[in-house]
Amino acid sequence: MDRVLHTFAVCAYGDSPYLEQCVRSLTRQTVRSEIIICTATPSDYICRIAEKYGICLYVRDGEPGIREDWQYAWEKSGGMLVTIAHQDDIYRRTYTEELIRAYGKYPDLSLFASDYMTIKMKNGKAVDDTFNTVWLVKKILRLPLRLQLISDRTWLKLSGLVFGNSICCPTCTYNKALIGDREMFPSEMKFALDWDNLVDLASAAGRFVITEKPLLAYRVHDGAATFRSMQDDGRNREEEAMFRKLWPESIADLLMKLYKKAGNEYR
Repeated sequence: MDRVLHTFAVCAYGDSPYLEQCVRSLTRQTVRSEIIICTATPSDYICRIAEKYGICLYVRDGEPGIREDWQYAWEKSGGMLVTIAHQDDIYRRTYTEELIRAYGKYPDLSLFASDYMTIKMKNGKAVDDTFNTVWLVKKILRLPLRLQLISDRTWLKLSGLVFGNSICCPTCTYNKALIGDREMFPSEMKFALDWDNLVDLASAAGRFVITEKPLLAYRVHDGAATFRSMQDDGRNREEEAMFRKLWPESIADLLMKLYKKAGNEYR
């Protein structure tokens, strides 16, 4: 049997009220993909959603953790191209279509990612988020990555990461054929895991293909892992470590001050 081309691997944690919306958006793609749900916190709620949509559910032993959950989802995915889908987000119907089009043009892509929209939640309701400074800054930082003909160069791939992580994690699809069977998420970081992983990926063979079409609605709410991490000083320490990994100390300190101010926009 031919290998599955693309897998959406949904990492489910707890009983998110947004999980079904995420899964439904994946089943309504204009191009079909394999869809799986992976969790370390099994429940009747998650099982019901998997059964309702005819999706395979994989349960990992051990304590839940972002790196462990992502790695497990990566290993369980049968596709050559793998999207680690976040349970709170909604994927546009054309996400897979755009991914396959990009892969057809650049089969050496190691990463596909897109722009995104933000759904900001407050007290369980969506609130107006017309002007999102973080989104705008990230979009500007991604400008060099639009040069797709040379986006296989390490310096160009890193250009979108040296001033902060400009790539929205849940929009990312990775190419197993290029990455191989190595551990996909080896970083020991807890909060800056996706940034650290992308920096390592930028130094390896493969092309970063970024589309500025908003193919994901990224949900911001009090229960999200990203929001919770903003309350933990560990995030600041890890982000500072990332800047020091990429810059001399004096520049890293300056960038970290700016990054902390930008972080307040999340709230």
